[in-house]
Parts: sequence; C-alpha cells; structure tokens
Amino acid sequence: MATILSVSGSPSASSRTNRLLRHLDQRLIAQGHEVIPLDVRTVPAEALLGADFRHPAIVEATELFARADGVVVGTPVYKASYSGVLKALLDLLPQFALTGKTVLPLATGGSVAHVLAIDYALRPVLNSMGAAHIVQGWFTLDKDITVHEDGALTVAAAADEALTQVVDQFSAALGRTPLLAAAS
Repeated sequence: MATILSVSGSPSASSRTNRLLRHLDQRLIAQGHEVIPLDVRTVPAEALLGADFRHPAIVEATELFARADGVVVGTPVYKASYSGVLKALLDLLPQFALTGKTVLPLATGGSVAHVLAIDYALRPVLNSMGAAHIVQGWFTLDKDITVHEDGALTVAAAADEALTQVVDQFSAALGRTPLLAAAS
C-alpha cells in the first residue's frame, strides 16, 4: 500500500498528541500501510533553531517527507496555533515538500475554542507546501484522551469514532493521490 510519515509536532515526551498519533498509526498499519513515525521533539534543537538545513537530522527528515506517499501531521494547539517545534521543522523543509502527497492534519487541545486551529493555522501552511490533497482533519479534546499508568491509551467513544472516520478517509484518499497528482 502506501508509505505514511506520521509527524508528531509535540515538544513533550509524555504528550497526548504523540500517543494519539501512535495509536492511529496502528490502524493505518492494520490497513496495510507502512507507517514511519517522526517525533519532531527528537530533532536536535540546534538544528531546528539554528536553521541548519545541512544537519543530518534535517536532511533525514527531508528525505522521509520525500519518500512518503501520505503525511499525518499532529500537533497540540497552543495559543490558537500549531506548535512552534512543528513550525520550525516545516520552515526547514523544501518549499514544496508536500507536492503530490495526501495529508491528514490532526490537533489536540484543552478547549473547543481551538478547534479552528487546523483550518486557520495549519491547513494554509500545508497547502502552501504543495499538498495534493488535504483531507478533513480532526481536533480532539485533551479530556477525550486518557493515558493509563501502563501506557495504554483510551479515546472517548465519540472522538474515537470520528478519528476512525478521518483516518479511513485519509487511507482511502491515498489510493487516489496518483490520479490527482497526474491530473494537475
């Protein structure tokens, strides 16, 4: 099937966003996709903040984006926007790093006041990077994501149902991307 890069834009090691993405990765793997996780917080700060395009970690991230057929981008919402660490990485990628790719934007946050961050903050950046198709994203409230002491994750039923639907739509759209890219 497709190769999917699953990008967590959370700066925190214990992030609900990161755990949710890895949970959704399992659904994509079960559908036959190859999923490559990328936690932006593991990219050295000096490479991100110093805009070191030649740093091996930035070169590797650029290659991962180039190799992917589809990209899942997940971020916590801070002050009505996606995370700064995600912004730093996106700024270091080639201008059209998402050309020909299907993209699924996801966000998490503490308040429904941030639900539009996907459409008004993240989607324009992804579009400017040349994404062939940005499928409907989803915002999940922090309270709907429970991380248990053993590391297991539980997503509230309504949120889980919605996430399943957007992930399945993303998976289905991956099969149509070559046709969309060829028609352009």
